[in-house]
Amino acid sequence: MEAKISVVIPAHNEERQIQRVIKTIRGKDIVNQIIVVDNASTDRTQKLARQAGAEIVECPQKGKGYAMERGLQCANNGIVVFIDGDIANYSKDLIYKLANPIINDDADFVKSMFERKGGRVTELVAKPMLDLLFPDIYKFSQPLSGMIAAKKSLLDKIKFEKDYGVDIGILLDVISLGARVEEAHIGKVNNISQKWQALEEMSKQVMKAILKRANMKEQN
Repeated sequence: MEAKISVVIPAHNEERQIQRVIKTIRGKDIVNQIIVVDNASTDRTQKLARQAGAEIVECPQKGKGYAMERGLQCANNGIVVFIDGDIANYSKDLIYKLANPIINDDADFVKSMFERKGGRVTELVAKPMLDLLFPDIYKFSQPLSGMIAAKKSLLDKIKFEKDYGVDIGILLDVISLGARVEEAHIGKVNNISQKWQALEEMSKQVMKAILKRANMKEQN
């Protein structure tokens, strides 16, 4: 299957790493669109991303889900890869690792798994809640990972959560749609750990997204 890919990078104040992230994926033969969604940044994110060769899309409504949704709307290709804008050490074959299962028609949706420090919301909130409320689904190593690949036609069927619940919401929604889901190991990932105050809000948003889908499952 010959395919071209749109890469979407939601970004809020990512001037420190955004050019390095773009450089990692720029020039790959399967990538012909790199979109940086400037999510209400107050630093030089937009300027530096444009200098690095990315297409800039503005999203003034602050929230990761808003940014991802806006990027999806602007994607021109049938396969869309989302990656975070604050990772300094993506492997050079990141896009291939995420997209190849879809290109080879082995999957409709690919969730990344990786080695990293931290993951407090994942280990203390997401995984225990998934074990309780969705015990029958595959046990994902990194259910909150923002590095994913998917068929655009699949993502178009989903209503994105607007905050940090978006990643777990997408995962549970594509499973409920019967999509073929795989995990892809992308190596070690280094990103900036959030302060506890931010983690508290993220935890609430993740819990809300999981509970919402558990209630929908009960109603069905």
